[in-house]
Amino acid sequence: MNDKLVLIEKRGRVGIMTVNRPDTMNALNTPMLGALENALGTLERDNDVRVIVITGAGDKAFVAGGDIAELNSRRGLAHYSEFGEDVERIFRRFETCDKPTIAAVNGWALGGGMELMLALDIRIISVTVKIGLPEIKLGLFPGGGGSQRLMRQIPLCRAKEIMFTGDPLTAAEAVSLGIANRAVPKEKLMDEALALAERIAEKSPLVIRLLKRSMLHGSDMPLPAALAYEQAMIGLVLDTDDAHEGCSAFVGKRRAEFAGR
Repeated sequence: MNDKLVLIEKRGRVGIMTVNRPDTMNALNTPMLGALENALGTLERDNDVRVIVITGAGDKAFVAGGDIAELNSRRGLAHYSEFGEDVERIFRRFETCDKPTIAAVNGWALGGGMELMLALDIRIISVTVKIGLPEIKLGLFPGGGGSQRLMRQIPLCRAKEIMFTGDPLTAAEAVSLGIANRAVPKEKLMDEALALAERIAEKSPLVIRLLKRSMLHGSDMPLPAALAYEQAMIGLVLDTDDAHEGCSAFVGKRRAEFAGR
């Protein structure tokens, strides 16, 4: 079940992915991207898993960025064909995954690590982390979606400052900007992430899927089109057993049991 580069664990209805290259601070390279995609596919196909938590191995890093030595070995066309297309596609797969994703950011999330974090739904971070896009200091700029996702998630002027300087953010700054949901003591990070994951896992996985699609696709539409799309999605929801189970449980003053149908 486990790929050594990405460890997979299940705790009840929660799947945990651990990026496992602690000797390189979990840096991303071509094999690691493949392992991430494979691990995501495994958890997506597992009907018992309703929420996915992603974290990093070791004490220092969530994902400290791309593998610079590997990056330096390429020129533009080779990078595009051998790495660039893959990283964009795989991070987009995380972003569009029908199951909610939670980043448990246990250490540095720099470059590709921050870009992965930006593609995940919810971000719980340790108070000790540093988060940033330092590519400009290497004569580069974020090429794993960071230059596009960050400016869609925070004010444009702040996104430009972060990328133009390459300076890292503290945990408090990341929360203040809305890049992260909250910062917690490092020793409580996984407990916090797993508790949140389990609260979400109690909900209907089918309705969560339709809600996530409504938000994901609606955010790219003009408001009138997005509202029409929302109505189409809620119409589908009202055809689910889970919607009627939830309403019946409320009326009957009992706990709803959502089966995902």
